[in-house]
Amino acid sequence: MSDRPMPAAFIGHGSPMNTLEHNSFTAAWRELGRALPRPRAILCISAHWFIKATAVTAMAHPRVIHDFYGFPRELFQFDYPAPGSPQLAREVAALLSPLSAGLDHDSWGLDHGTWSVLAHVFPEADIPVVQLSLHAEEPPEHHIELGRRLAPLRERGVLILGSGNVVHNLRRLDRAWAGGAFDWAQRFDEQVQRVLTTSPGELASIVNHPDYAMAAPTPEHFMPLYYVAGLCDAADEVARTFVTGGTMGSLTMTGFTLGMPQEAVTKADGAGASLPAGTAGEQTNI
Repeated sequence: MSDRPMPAAFIGHGSPMNTLEHNSFTAAWRELGRALPRPRAILCISAHWFIKATAVTAMAHPRVIHDFYGFPRELFQFDYPAPGSPQLAREVAALLSPLSAGLDHDSWGLDHGTWSVLAHVFPEADIPVVQLSLHAEEPPEHHIELGRRLAPLRERGVLILGSGNVVHNLRRLDRAWAGGAFDWAQRFDEQVQRVLTTSPGELASIVNHPDYAMAAPTPEHFMPLYYVAGLCDAADEVARTFVTGGTMGSLTMTGFTLGMPQEAVTKADGAGASLPAGTAGEQTNI
């Protein structure tokens, strides 16, 4: 194992159809996987485990959850049979103490926020994966602090991966904007990039940005970014952008890394996966 801490990352996952498609974003995720050192395990903070508690999956064999609707059968048949890690779950709970973090032995599993990106980053599904829930009732500062507390995992070979979207407004989707973002979405995304690449500890104040309410009408897809901000703060380092771009106007697919060599990952722009014809964004749980 390298003497350097394991990198950390945030990936904008967009439509679950990215699982099956090859585009500029999924190509960047695959390149990230090739550039990363092989982790001992992965801790994923996905937008889609958004509950009124802090919990961590602790089963040896997590189920794959197809937590969406309106998509083709091929996507519902997709499997990502990665093992779990009860040991890592206990480590996470210990690091978050005295905050109570429940060990989930049979409730959740791996949702599509996790497996849709890992399908490209680590397609062999042979690295243990654990998920940490997002506590829906806690403020940004709380989640940033949890990111700080989780920082020792990087020294233990654990890849910490946030999965959501910087801009995620399903009611404003426009398929005609296949490879772009509306002006307000681009403004907000660019400001988030500025904060994370210069002063990540200040990310909590992003809620005061004039475009925040439009960019994050519900908070869950933005919240995994707070964990990366906390990790940056703990390391006294900034994040860097490794992929940018928007899709369908009101989704941005920007991704960040922490602790990666500058030359390891290239920047890319382009259209991500869309939605099945006739399916409205707010009816998909993406």
